[in-house]
Amino acid sequence: MIPTVEQENALIEAVRAAAKAEILPRFRNLDAGSIGSKANADDLVTVADRGSEAMIGAAVKEILPEAEVIGEEAVSENPALLDRIVEAETCVIIDPIDGTWNFARGLAIFGVLLAVVEKGETVFGLLYDPVVDDWILARKGGGAWFCTPGGKCERLDITGPQPQTDFAGFGAPWLLPEHMRVRMAGELVEFGRVMDIRCACHVYRMMCFGNGRFSIDLKLMPWDHAAGALALTEAGGKVGLMDGRDYSPTITDGYMLGARNAETHAKMRAKFGWIVE
Repeated sequence: MIPTVEQENALIEAVRAAAKAEILPRFRNLDAGSIGSKANADDLVTVADRGSEAMIGAAVKEILPEAEVIGEEAVSENPALLDRIVEAETCVIIDPIDGTWNFARGLAIFGVLLAVVEKGETVFGLLYDPVVDDWILARKGGGAWFCTPGGKCERLDITGPQPQTDFAGFGAPWLLPEHMRVRMAGELVEFGRVMDIRCACHVYRMMCFGNGRFSIDLKLMPWDHAAGALALTEAGGKVGLMDGRDYSPTITDGYMLGARNAETHAKMRAKFGWIVE
């Protein structure tokens, strides 16, 4: 089911509450025993990730009782849960702290991502910044909106002109296989600025505000992209896989390409398509 406005607001408040209770009290306040790793030493998880996911997940079950809840930390313990995104009528995908590496090191570039997925298609997305307590929400066919506490929301539209000299973007060539890194790094220097901020939430937020022409992501997990891809699309951008496939949160293989518009998307695919050859 597509959530009602009342259910959307309840989901937003659940995320805000989890940030206040589980995330912010631990920011710059983690001891060594509160930080662990998952797939590798650089893939971090903290007690705040787990606490936030548990609190948001419990709230989702009350707000949308028929929905499957798919959280990043739950999937790390049971990878088979990913299949539920394909199988479930409705699911809610949660990244309880996107940018855990930053969070664990005291860098205030992290967020919370939540997406409601209906039959494999994202219908609602939330990109929340706990530090400043504001968010972007997106509805399928209903636009992307920047909101602050008190109910003030402004529609986001990045379809206007942008100076040709401002060709900045986001990417992390170090995630490529070793034999591709040097070529990618050499080609990225042609652009005005290419950044890796280690936080999909804030990459998508920056793109939705018009502060970037493109983003290339070499990891395709649904909690990183389901909400943000919808938001960027609804703001007027173009999202798809580097190999030409349309994006869906059911897809976990391939490289993600977001762009300010279809023209830039095509240009970046033509330039970097070699990474999927």
